[in-house]
Amino acid sequence: MLELLIETVLSLLESPLTGLGVSPLAVLRGVELFVIVLLTVFGAYFVRRFVMTLKARAEKTSSKWDDTFFASLQGPARALVWVVGLSFALERASVGLDIEALFSPLRSAFVVATLTWGFIRFIDRVQRRMMRDTGPDDLDKTTIEAIGRLIRITVLITSSLIVLQTLGFSVSGVLAFGGLGGIAVGFAAKDLLSNFFGGLMIFLDRPFGVGDWIRSPDRNIEGTVESLGWRLTTIRTFDKRPLYVPNATFLSVAVENPSRMSHRRIYETIGVRYDDASHVRAIVSQVESMLRQHPDIDCEQTLMVNFNLFGPSSLDFFVYCFTKTTVWTEYHQVKQDVLLKIYELITDLGAEVAFPTQTLHLESDQLIQSAQRR
Repeated sequence: MLELLIETVLSLLESPLTGLGVSPLAVLRGVELFVIVLLTVFGAYFVRRFVMTLKARAEKTSSKWDDTFFASLQGPARALVWVVGLSFALERASVGLDIEALFSPLRSAFVVATLTWGFIRFIDRVQRRMMRDTGPDDLDKTTIEAIGRLIRITVLITSSLIVLQTLGFSVSGVLAFGGLGGIAVGFAAKDLLSNFFGGLMIFLDRPFGVGDWIRSPDRNIEGTVESLGWRLTTIRTFDKRPLYVPNATFLSVAVENPSRMSHRRIYETIGVRYDDASHVRAIVSQVESMLRQHPDIDCEQTLMVNFNLFGPSSLDFFVYCFTKTTVWTEYHQVKQDVLLKIYELITDLGAEVAFPTQTLHLESDQLIQSAQRR
């Protein structure tokens, strides 16, 4: 029916257009291209309006995933309409040329690429939302980031293979070449692979995550983890300098994670004068009692206050206990309060905290001889 309509139109236009030196087929093809481009423009506009309407309705629902889906769909949906429309227009314009057969696989490849772009946008938005809304009982940010990267890599590899298959390449040949190339790259870039597997072990074992304070007793590494990559881990030191550590380093060094400590320890040695030896037992007893009544000291952990040393100029006892808080600033406030209360207990009993002193004992005859010399 359509072919009959085209033949009728061509027969009607053949006489006047021939007189003007214009081919009726060229005019009809130009009209066809104009219609395709016009439909593409209107299609892109209506698709944009349709997606915006769906997004507005999704924002009124209680679910957060439909908002994320339609927000990531806006750009790729319009791009898909333009890809399909313009590829059809170019295909019709190349009728009779040697390149006509190229547009069909190219159109399929661009469609796959556009859909891949949409999937990547959706994955990125889901990852950012999960990292923003994650709670203490949910997956940690490091795991979310690792899963997001693995999914993106899987989508990219799969779409690349589909595009190659669409363009006429043999996927089996590509995979075989990739296997041989992988062996060559493995020998040439063993350090890069070592860092990659180091990052993989960090993601699997999770000795630390983004935001954790870590330190290594084997290396001069200490600071807060800012980001975990497949090759480098970025650490912000306490003097606010960025420290970039290759992931392979963590395969061979011990890493301490103070951020996961359950308590902070107070361990201090305090000395009193030898003149106050009679007060030592009372001091030790009252200090221990004070610690057990202190609201910021965890009495369920080890708590010890014992006299343990006859020092050169003092009688020393030690205080060993744990605070309930692990926050650095709060810990020092608690420690300050404990030390000041210990000092008050010592002074209330009439004793004094010792400082380095020396006492010289002379025999009585030496005192007499010294007096005579004067």
